[in-house]
Amino acid sequence: MIFASSLGTVFDWYDFYLYATLAPFFAALFFPKGNDTAALLAAFATYAAGFLVRPFGAVVFGHIGDIVGRKYTFLVTILVMGASTVLVGVLPTYETIGTWAPILLVVLRLLQGLALGGEYGGAATYVAEHAPANGRGYSTSWIQTTATIGFFLSLLVIGLCRWGFDAPAFAAWGWRVPFLVSVVLLVFSLYIRSRLNESPVFQRMKAEGRGSDHPIRDSFFRYPNNKLVLLALLGATAGQGVIWYCGQFYALFFLSTTLKLDYISTYSLLGLALLIGTPFFVFFGWLSDRIGRLKIILAGCLLGAITYFPLFQGLTHYVNPALESFQVSTPITVTADPATCAFHLFPTGNTVYSDCDRVKGYLTAAGLSFTSANGAAGSPVATRIGTTEIAGWNQGQFEAVLAEAKYPKAADKSQVNYPMTLLILVIMILYVTMVYGPIAAFLVELFPTRIRYTSMSLPYHIGNGWFGGMLPLLATAMVAATGNIYYGLWYPIVVAVITVVVGALFLRDRTTMNITD
Repeated sequence: MIFASSLGTVFDWYDFYLYATLAPFFAALFFPKGNDTAALLAAFATYAAGFLVRPFGAVVFGHIGDIVGRKYTFLVTILVMGASTVLVGVLPTYETIGTWAPILLVVLRLLQGLALGGEYGGAATYVAEHAPANGRGYSTSWIQTTATIGFFLSLLVIGLCRWGFDAPAFAAWGWRVPFLVSVVLLVFSLYIRSRLNESPVFQRMKAEGRGSDHPIRDSFFRYPNNKLVLLALLGATAGQGVIWYCGQFYALFFLSTTLKLDYISTYSLLGLALLIGTPFFVFFGWLSDRIGRLKIILAGCLLGAITYFPLFQGLTHYVNPALESFQVSTPITVTADPATCAFHLFPTGNTVYSDCDRVKGYLTAAGLSFTSANGAAGSPVATRIGTTEIAGWNQGQFEAVLAEAKYPKAADKSQVNYPMTLLILVIMILYVTMVYGPIAAFLVELFPTRIRYTSMSLPYHIGNGWFGGMLPLLATAMVAATGNIYYGLWYPIVVAVITVVVGALFLRDRTTMNITD
């Protein structure tokens, strides 16, 4: 039962995270050219769209799951997820169909998000309602491994494709292969899910006539359940979400887009860290059965908030020491009339970039921190790189000045300290396992059986889909706006601290409660 539920959920996460893993690559395929940073932000915005819609999927499918049943609901979710993923694999690019490319991509991401919104709550509820009372944390922790395993599979398949195809072939058609593989996974998952039996707790509830006719109303518009939904969000899942996405996806993007480490090395390092860390999901789930779930979740949030700045600075030091040295020896200042500098979150083919936009976009895409200074009204942008000043925008001139100043365009693999880089990534994965391993059991135990699917799904998917899923977009936007490659870390740190405070003050463990009521 645990294996069958977990396997289908692994494939769902694999489908969902394919795009997330390839988001920087998709910036060049599905969005207009002209500003690399703006295109990257647009790719992250599309990535975030799948997360923004997840709570709506949680409400829709949670409602169905509390009325019709757990099993049949997540049969539907896996079908929607698999079909939309396969369609991404055959989607024409911006060069072929223009603006329709990002529009269709967003639609498919929305379908993926809706499906995932219904998937997780069903799987977690289904497993918890089968598990013994003294082993719910351990049993549901296997479900918690599925997101990371799905992420690992996406890294593995994409890595194999990048290794097997040369760069032009991968850019032309090789990127489609991981999405098309989902056809096989979809058929297998549907077969496995169709053989499952309905949850005995749900069957007993329906037989006794204790079900809810209006689970949405009973979950979100009746006290005290609506209070518990809000506290679950702010005191548990919001912090858990940002720790999860910072330790895995933001770390991935930071290595590849900011520190300029090659994709194969990035995937290999993070994949190995995931392999080392994944058993700790089960360990912390098991431990939560003995010492309680909330204290482990809040400890993981607190550790992340305290250590993220030194950990990411450590990644820079050990992955690209030449970039670290360059930034110390070559300060960069951009002076411009503030009225000429704009922020383009989702550019189109008609977007017009000022010289200020192009300069800041170029420097951010290069992984360089810079200081912004206000110039006189109407004055042209001026950039000082070390002792050299560049007037206006001329990409060739920027490249020449940076080359003369010995700017490292890519991380030198011979200078990467692989053991220390791996250690830092493993530490961040351990934080992920602390907050994520016990969360399913914690949420299941907060809510009654008749509205459990709906009630637990919404705070989980707002915490993970909105607070967590928006992290790459918001953190990258904060970096682009401030010119500081570490500034985006303030977002997960602040959210994690809020969760520690709210969770410690207003939530309590219910580890030993009877969940059949």
